[in-house]
Amino acid sequence: MFYKGNGFGDITRLKFFCAKISLTDKTRPRILPRQKRKFLSIQKLEVCTVPVMTGSRFFAEAMRGYGVTHVFFVPAILPAAMAAMDDMGVTRIVTHGETAAGYMADGYARASGKPGVCLAQAVGSANLAAGVRDACLASSPVIAISGGPHPDSRYRHLYQVVEDFPMFGPITKFNARVDHPRRLPDLLRQAFRMATSGAPGPVHLEIPGRHGEAVVQEPMDFDLLFEEGFSRCPAYRPEAEPEAVAKAARLLTEAQKPIIVAGGGVAASRAWAEVVELAEKLSVPVATSLSGKGTIPDHHPLSVGVIGAYSRWCANRAVADADLVFFIGSRAGGHTTANWRIPRPGATVVQLDIDPAEIGRNYPAEVGLCGDARATLRRLIDAVETKAGEKGWLSHIRQMVGEWRSEAQPLLNSAATPIRPERLCKEIGEILPPDGVVVSDTGHAAIWSSTMIDFKAPGQRYLRCAGTLGWALPASIGAKCALPDKPVLCFTGDGGLYFHLSELETAARMGINVVVVVNNNRSLQQVKNIVDASYGGNPAAKGRDLWMFRETNFAQIAENMGCLGLRVERPGDIRNALEQALEADRPVLVDVVTDIEALPQPPWS
Repeated sequence: MFYKGNGFGDITRLKFFCAKISLTDKTRPRILPRQKRKFLSIQKLEVCTVPVMTGSRFFAEAMRGYGVTHVFFVPAILPAAMAAMDDMGVTRIVTHGETAAGYMADGYARASGKPGVCLAQAVGSANLAAGVRDACLASSPVIAISGGPHPDSRYRHLYQVVEDFPMFGPITKFNARVDHPRRLPDLLRQAFRMATSGAPGPVHLEIPGRHGEAVVQEPMDFDLLFEEGFSRCPAYRPEAEPEAVAKAARLLTEAQKPIIVAGGGVAASRAWAEVVELAEKLSVPVATSLSGKGTIPDHHPLSVGVIGAYSRWCANRAVADADLVFFIGSRAGGHTTANWRIPRPGATVVQLDIDPAEIGRNYPAEVGLCGDARATLRRLIDAVETKAGEKGWLSHIRQMVGEWRSEAQPLLNSAATPIRPERLCKEIGEILPPDGVVVSDTGHAAIWSSTMIDFKAPGQRYLRCAGTLGWALPASIGAKCALPDKPVLCFTGDGGLYFHLSELETAARMGINVVVVVNNNRSLQQVKNIVDASYGGNPAAKGRDLWMFRETNFAQIAENMGCLGLRVERPGDIRNALEQALEADRPVLVDVVTDIEALPQPPWS
């Protein structure tokens, strides 16, 4: 790619005004600033050529250029690109399904803040779209690549091919076809821009050909220009207007019973420390959405817990009793607000979000702060004076939190068999390392893990399924790929595990040492009350086959797939099993036999 010559004879393609390219320590090409470009005489000219390569090679170079360390896919899609990644430091993760590939890319993206990349051939596009749906719900920067009909074969019943492209429209920020090889560079750059700018989210590119071969085989001149600023979130950190910051500071200071609700946008912005700093400076209690769990340690004096449909009752009560609610990086959607019943009507709302369309969408905002959470919170921290806080309000908050903890203690310490899920969660919270990451499925797994696992250190993280049961196992594999040096623990039930059980083999094959903890109550227990109601409220009637499974030893299955399998049937053995799992040098599944009759408390509203 780089040539020096004394004449035209030494150079095949010379561009006199070409930008000089510098190689970084990771061999990522970067265009130098315009002021550093030089025009020299032909005798001394140092030039770069626009290299001739296939689209497959360019795609592989782009992954390296954007710092992508892993791609997740089901063969065969861009096979030559996968081969080209061999010597580029990009790990190819072959999954057992396209949906799982999407979930892995989502877990990778949320854990790292960098775009997660997933791919599927044309026949797997619909499955890939199902995996991208969760990334859409979670505002996760996932880049999905799929094959599609070639223009020459469209509408002619090509084997295995239909028009899957439209289904990506509702679940992506950007959905585009790469119709010509020359469009691959600019559309791929646009995909990274869209995924990481503003509110992050998934994007999709369709490359013609069952395997994407139509655009990537022909050699062409490709500029190796990759925009480093769009290799992670947030690409930009805009700040809210000073007038809005000043007004928000005044309202927060004057409020008698203020509370902060920290959402997933806090995690996307990496603004955990700023939220805690503001709360401590103003003595304001902090609740979180599910996606915001981990913003503040659970035993912090200002922490009230997770609110919404999967919540601690003390947290919902605290938000309902507040006279001012400050939503930070939260859409204030139905799940977070218990279907818009919390906070109560009449409460003053201040909302900070990077997406202006979300401000005031669900609660009219007295003040809307449009900007990056971390950058804007820094301005807000500087704008407020230290305040002791209203003693009556803080006393009320701490009393409610204390009452909830007193009520939970018997279950958290239960010695009953089958094991109570609360006891399992307590043990996880006590043994989770300071930099540990919990990746939770939805349903009861999310309720147990969000309410009963106490995060004790600021560095602990919580990633939760935003939509579809079964997400947690593949997502935890993706998260571990992004954070290889941190403990990653997947928390799921047997119902969720069944969806993508085969990905245990992926973890074992690729040496991805995730710890999977299964709340094994042999059921889809969240469905129990729905089924009972359909049978007239009689739990003894027919219908148990609609939510109960056969008893299964998942530890044995994990062993057969190459993982370490540990089965726990007594509460006193949980701690030892978790310690063994965290110390193991391979993927581990801890199969915990729990009480099928143990149900979480309904949320307070």
